[in-house]
Amino acid sequence: MPQNPSAGHQGASPAAGAADSPAYVGRFAPSPSGPLHAGSLVAALASYLDARAHRGRWLLRIEDIDEPRTVPGADRIILQQLETLGLRWDEEPVWQTQRHPLYERAFARLRDAGRVYGCACTRRELPPGPYPGTCRPPAASRGAGPDTTPPTARRPVRSWRFLAAPGIETFRDRWLGPQSQDVSAEVGDFIIRRADGLWAYQLVVVVDDGDQGVTDVVRGADLLDSTARQRQLARALGLVPPRVLHVPLVLDAAGHKLSKQNHAPALDVSRPLDCLRAAWRDLGFSDLAAATPQAFWPEATARWAQRFGVDAPRPG
Repeated sequence: MPQNPSAGHQGASPAAGAADSPAYVGRFAPSPSGPLHAGSLVAALASYLDARAHRGRWLLRIEDIDEPRTVPGADRIILQQLETLGLRWDEEPVWQTQRHPLYERAFARLRDAGRVYGCACTRRELPPGPYPGTCRPPAASRGAGPDTTPPTARRPVRSWRFLAAPGIETFRDRWLGPQSQDVSAEVGDFIIRRADGLWAYQLVVVVDDGDQGVTDVVRGADLLDSTARQRQLARALGLVPPRVLHVPLVLDAAGHKLSKQNHAPALDVSRPLDCLRAAWRDLGFSDLAAATPQAFWPEATARWAQRFGVDAPRPG
């Protein structure tokens, strides 16, 4: 497993205008389906600055649970890119593929509580939109608690779904403001174990954040729609949902989100300051006066703290 010689260091010092918040734990969780690109750097920069502005810890998690999409060696490239740019994590990175026992225990807890059920549906069988509850156990549909009857009498289980709670889930996004979603009506019961046997993103991200004590999740706005689902899962597992901040996406010339699936070019970190300045501008900030990467960090951290109302310390 790749090791980071900077693990355990605080990296760029927090700005003088940031207050001590030792309880803050943030994280960056890239998938190793390729190197970082300009869009993923924006998310990394935002999460890093938020952690530093709060004088908190910043963790790195390699989300390689979707093994068919993993590119060999991409995780090492990502670590090298981050370190070249000066984004230094505070604990040894973790890889999801080494954490299967955690997900097994979480799944067993949900199953014992009657919050998951087997589903025999294929994608081709389902209509567009929310899952219609085709395989939902009758007792669960009536709200009568766990149902021990096999969910399908004629076909084998393909995947496992989380039983979404009725009602509207509300939360405040620190960038976008108040948000709400009726998960049951707008999404339906969602998959937490896939037909190929792999754990679904929605489950593993909640289990990982809970296990690592993450208090604040800063990520791209494309994941805003997952937040209500993850909050329901967190509470079902006895966890406190983290605060969230979703930053704007970086788009290409055609207006499409930069992503590895869309063949976004790998980030060229040979000019670190140029990369950092571009990501900073993509976050909507005006240029900084910093002439070196080392000078960039305290200036950017102070500006971030000011933008998001991190309390300044009392004068000495």
